[in-house]
Amino acid sequence: MGVVTFAQELESPVAPDRLFKALMLDSHVLFPKLMPQYIRSIDLVQGDGGVGSVRQANFSQGSLLRYAKHRIDEQDADNFRCKFTLIEGDILGDDLKSVVYEIEFVDDGNGGSICRMSSDYCSDRDIKFRDEDIEAGKDKAMELYRAVEAYLLANPTAYT
Repeated sequence: MGVVTFAQELESPVAPDRLFKALMLDSHVLFPKLMPQYIRSIDLVQGDGGVGSVRQANFSQGSLLRYAKHRIDEQDADNFRCKFTLIEGDILGDDLKSVVYEIEFVDDGNGGSICRMSSDYCSDRDIKFRDEDIEAGKDKAMELYRAVEAYLLANPTAYT
């Protein structure tokens, strides 16, 4: 099985605890609210929302994708870290078995945070990623991240 890993860091003026709560713990409420053009809903399909739970993101009509199911593998609210796995959905296609995401928010020392993310793309075969596909995926993730960040900056008491 081949694994291809991508990593990136993002800086934000928002504190790590607020970003973690909004992006990781309350994404099922916030993402469809902030990005209805992409995400119609996020439903809990298994579990209680904690480790082992599975959430299904349902994409908006007109999207090339229909849905994605993610399993929560680790969730550490005290240290602002989580790990989850894309286990089913259109994104996987024929080449991918799963995608494992690890995300950590750390204090930047100035009241903001640094978000460290890695994505492990797992396959039964060797796969090549086109640069434009990688950039397109990063752009979508960045758009969502920046929308949540803008919401938190505009609503300073949200997720405190």
